[in-house]
Amino acid sequence: MSIFHDTYTLNNGVKIPRLALGVWEIPNDQTPKAVEEAIKIGYRHIDTAQAYGNEEGVGEGVRKSGIGRDEIFINSKVEAGIKNYKDAKASIDETLQKMRMDYLDMMIIHNPQPWNEVNQSSDRHFEGNLEAWRALEDAMKEGKLRAIGVSSFEKEDLDNLMVNSSTKPMVNQILCHIAATPLDLIKYSQDNDIVVESFSPVAHGAAMKDPEIVKMAEKYGVSVPQLCIRYDWQLNTVVLPKSANPEHMKANSEIDFEITSEDMDILKKMKPLDYGDASIFPVFGGKM
Repeated sequence: MSIFHDTYTLNNGVKIPRLALGVWEIPNDQTPKAVEEAIKIGYRHIDTAQAYGNEEGVGEGVRKSGIGRDEIFINSKVEAGIKNYKDAKASIDETLQKMRMDYLDMMIIHNPQPWNEVNQSSDRHFEGNLEAWRALEDAMKEGKLRAIGVSSFEKEDLDNLMVNSSTKPMVNQILCHIAATPLDLIKYSQDNDIVVESFSPVAHGAAMKDPEIVKMAEKYGVSVPQLCIRYDWQLNTVVLPKSANPEHMKANSEIDFEITSEDMDILKKMKPLDYGDASIFPVFGGKM
C-alpha cells in the first residue's frame, strides 16, 4: 500500500492523509504547478494558509490535476491576528471564494496569538480564540468545512477550547522536528484524541547542516529530509514537508525504513538547531 493512502481518522470520523505537501513561501503564481506535480506523484493532502497568499494557486492546482476534488484533503488556516467571530467567519468565506471551492476538508486557527505577540506577550487570547473557533464550528455545521483544528496551541490553549466549546479540536499542528520535539504536548494532544501534525520537519533546512543528523541519515542510507520525515512519522504525527521541487516531493515520500527506538531517543535529545536567517520567524523563536 502506498504511503499516500496512509490515513488517521479524526475525532469526528473524517480521514486525514498522513503525508501532506506544505506550500509556505511558494509564490502564488508557482503554486498551481507545485500542487499539480505533487498530486501527480501521489500526494492527497495539501496544506496552505490565508497568510501564505497562495490559496488561489492551490485551488487552481487541484482543479488542473484532474483528480476528483473528493480525493484530495485540503487544509487552510485562519490568519493568526483574527480573534473575533465576524472577521473569522468572513475570512473562511473569502478563502473558499479565492480557492473557488464549495468546501475545504479542514480549516484551523493559525496561532493562539497574533504573530506580533508571539514570544513577546503572555496574553493567550482565550476569548478571541473561542470567537474564531465558533466561526469555524458554524462553517462546519454549514457544510463549508469537514473538520476544524488549531496550530501551535499549548495545553492551556487546547483546554480553553475543550472546556468552553462543544467541539474538540481535530488536529493540533505544531513545530516538531529532530532536536525540537515537544513530547508532553504531543502526548497531551494525542491522549485527548487530537491528531498531531508536524510542520517544518526538516527545521526549515537547519537539519541539513547539523553534523549529527547528517551522520545518522548516512547510517540509514537515506537523505537528511527522509530521516527527518520518518522521525515525525514514527511519533505518530501527520507530516507536512514543504517543497516546490517534484524530485524532492517524491524523495520526501520514500520513507520506507525504520529508525530504531535507541536512535529515536538520541534524535529526541539532540541539542537545539540553529535556524540561521529563519530564526527571525516567530515559529522559530523570533519576534516580529
